[in-house]
Amino acid sequence: MEYATFLIDFILHVDRHLSDFVQAYGGWVYALLFLIIFVETGLVVMPFLPGDSLLFVVGALCGLGLMNLPLAMVLLTGAAVLGNQTNYAIGRRVGPRVFGWQQSRWFNRAAFDRMHAFYEKNGGITIVVARFMPFLRTFAPFVAGVAQMTRRKFTVYDVTGGALWVCGVTLTGYFFGNLPWVKAHLSHIIWALIAVPGLVVLLGAVKARRST
Repeated sequence: MEYATFLIDFILHVDRHLSDFVQAYGGWVYALLFLIIFVETGLVVMPFLPGDSLLFVVGALCGLGLMNLPLAMVLLTGAAVLGNQTNYAIGRRVGPRVFGWQQSRWFNRAAFDRMHAFYEKNGGITIVVARFMPFLRTFAPFVAGVAQMTRRKFTVYDVTGGALWVCGVTLTGYFFGNLPWVKAHLSHIIWALIAVPGLVVLLGAVKARRST
C-alpha cells in the first residue's frame, strides 16, 4: 500500500521529486532516469511508469540549467531503444505460448490483446506510434517479438520511435515547461498526458470490437 501511494505521488509530482533528487545527488539523476525509462519500455510487467511526464519534466529541468539537455536526450533515447530491444527479445523467446497466458497481476491480458490487434492492422509503424501511448508502448515491442518481426526491421522502427518520443517530449518540456501557466497547472498536464492517449486507445478498442 505504501509503495502504491508513493508511486502515485511520484507520478503526479514528478517535477518536485526529480528536482529534489538533482539537488541531493547531482549527476546520479541520469542513472535513475535511464533505469526508469529502460524498465518501462523493457519489462512487460511495468507499463505504469510515468514515461511521458518524466521526459517533459526532464526538459523543464534542462531549461532551468539543472540538467544537460543533449546528454539527457542521448542517454534516455539509448534507454528507450535498449528497453524495447529487451522486450522484443523476450517476446521472440516466449513466442506463441503467450496467447495461452491469462490475466494476472504480472500480465495485462487485455492490454496485450489490444496491442496485438493494433499490430496486426498497422504492422511495424505500430512500434513508432505506440511510443506516444502509455501502457501500449510497453507491449508493442513484446508483440513484435511474438509476431517474429525480423531484428533488423524492428531496430529501424525502434530507433526511429525512441528518438522521436524522447527528443520530442523532452524538447517540449524544455521550451514550455517553465512557463508560469504550465508550472501552475503541471499536475493537470500530467493527468492529460496519461488520460488522453489512454482514451484514444480505449475508443480504438471499442471501435475495433464493434467492427468485428
